[in-house]
Amino acid sequence: MIRSRRRPARLVAATAAATALALTAAACSSGGSDGDSASTGASGTVPAQYDLAAAGCPSTIVLQTDWNPEAEHGGQYQLLGPDPKINAGAKSVSGDLVAHGGVKTGVKLEIRAGGPAVGYETVTSQLYKDSDITLGYVSTDEQIALSKTQPTVALLAGLEKSPQVIQWSPDRHPDWKTIADIGRTDAKVLYFQGGAYMDYFTGSGILKKSQIDGSYDGTPTTFVASGGTDAVQGFATSEPYTWSHEVRSWNKPLKYQLIADAGFNFYQQAIGVRKDKLAALKPCLTKLVPIMQQGIVDFAASPDATNKLILNLVDKYNNGWVYTEGVAQYAVTTMKSLGIISNGANSTLGDFDNARLQKLIEILDPIYKAQNKPIAASLKPSDLADGSFVDPKISLGS
Repeated sequence: MIRSRRRPARLVAATAAATALALTAAACSSGGSDGDSASTGASGTVPAQYDLAAAGCPSTIVLQTDWNPEAEHGGQYQLLGPDPKINAGAKSVSGDLVAHGGVKTGVKLEIRAGGPAVGYETVTSQLYKDSDITLGYVSTDEQIALSKTQPTVALLAGLEKSPQVIQWSPDRHPDWKTIADIGRTDAKVLYFQGGAYMDYFTGSGILKKSQIDGSYDGTPTTFVASGGTDAVQGFATSEPYTWSHEVRSWNKPLKYQLIADAGFNFYQQAIGVRKDKLAALKPCLTKLVPIMQQGIVDFAASPDATNKLILNLVDKYNNGWVYTEGVAQYAVTTMKSLGIISNGANSTLGDFDNARLQKLIEILDPIYKAQNKPIAASLKPSDLADGSFVDPKISLGS
């Protein structure tokens, strides 16, 4: 398994708080654009800078996500115009693709759920299986692992940092401040088997191989049974809220460190394409990527309408995924406060740091070789990401 994005956890972790879905879903009748309806400008035509049809984009741009709808995807759901059509059976939603202010672009956007909706297959496998998919969420570790067999190119860093964490009970472990502190003990660390970041932690001595346990199933059961003695993987945007507010068997605070801040600083949920499709899509991407950048900025500034859409989708898809208004709001606040949604070092939202990509290649190359999964020969950062479509003037908070 290449990645451990999410888990069946929340499929069985339903609590009374799940009823909040019904309260919020009724309010959702439109997408996340700022205006009440999409517009095309005074002349009745699409403004040139937003005219994706003229740029040769597909009439419907299809985006494959890596999980059920959630606030981490908000910048992309923000681009759906009013009254999007929900296909509950296919776990997808489509509508006009709108730019900043609700301006129509001349094309449609279809966003497909991942995770259980695609049998927990990787986004990359979906990109190569279904030629109708234009864009997909890719993560650097998955890109490197599949660079030889299913290469992809990231175009936009939707998240500046991964929200993945190792978390623990501050009551049981008041002296733990970092993941390295856990490694100085013999405490068990629960995680999903196959996470490359864990190979990095054990290989670099941050954690001991003897203390990691790959049997984590996503539920709080084992952690709660340990009384908080164990540490456990999770997401800063999720479990610290849900386990302390919506899981009655725990109902206590959690502390954590981002795995990005512990040395495994990969790009997660970057917007990417199959490498063999990049050249043909370049005219489209030149206009599309800045629109997607601005969508993230707009969502971060005013997330409520899009979060309502996300909650409505969760309700309509009805596959056991529990997602409440409280955790959606918490996720946005947390992403901004921790720099998960953030500008890069040069004040541009969504660009890539080649030095960071190179470090990840150096970390993961020996790990995948040891697993008999060699990566592409002479792999370079430019093979993984093309930031040329990113508008350097688009910045969070600008």
